[in-house]
Order: sequence, then structure tokens, then C-alpha cells
Amino acid sequence: MIYGIGIDNIEVNRVKKQLDEDNGFKEKIFTLNEIKYCESKANRSFNYAARFAAKEAFFKALGTGWRDGMAFNEIEVNNDDLGTPEILLYGKTKTYVEQKKLKNIQVSLSHIKEFATAFVIIEK
Repeated sequence: MIYGIGIDNIEVNRVKKQLDEDNGFKEKIFTLNEIKYCESKANRSFNYAARFAAKEAFFKALGTGWRDGMAFNEIEVNNDDLGTPEILLYGKTKTYVEQKKLKNIQVSLSHIKEFATAFVIIEK
């Protein structure tokens, strides 16, 4: 059964601007694994933007928004062995999802010249 769905779009240049300012944005929003992955890509801004959109879409699907001590860097967008994106959770966000007995999180990412988009479905 579907618990919630979320979608988010973001302009890649908004994320690029934050990355270029080097104001702690990466460390506040992304996990070390995500930073390592994105920094290994030729156009890192697209990958960061897609992951940022996934985190926003996740909170929309969860129905809570970003609050109660949950943090963006507690949501990790990883790629499995086939390159399919998946969401891993940590900290208070993981605890909240476990308490709600949510079992399956699906995520899809896309990015084009100016925008990154993510779609998340959470099942109960």
C-alpha cells in the first residue's frame, strides 16, 4: 500500500551556486558517500542537484516536511550494483520511518540541462 508520494524539481544552477560558495552546504545536506560519488563525476552539479531533489521529494512523500530533528544528511541516495538509485536512511529519519513501519522506498532521478527532478514513493 502506498503511504506517500513526493516529487521535486530544482534548478541545477541553484545547487551549483551553493557548491561554489563553499559555505558548508555539501556537508550539511549530503552524506560522505554522496559527496564522494558526486565529486567523481564530470558534471558534479547535476548529481548533487538530483540528490537534493530526492531528499526534498522524500520528505514530501513522508508527509512531515523537514522537522523534528530529521536532517537532509540522514537521507542518502546511493546507486545499487546496476546503477539504480536507492534511498538509505540514518539517524532520526530512520527511526521515524521504522516507527511508522514503512517498508519500501522507491526513488527515480532525472536531470537535463537546467533542471534535476526526483520522484519518491514510500510504501507501508
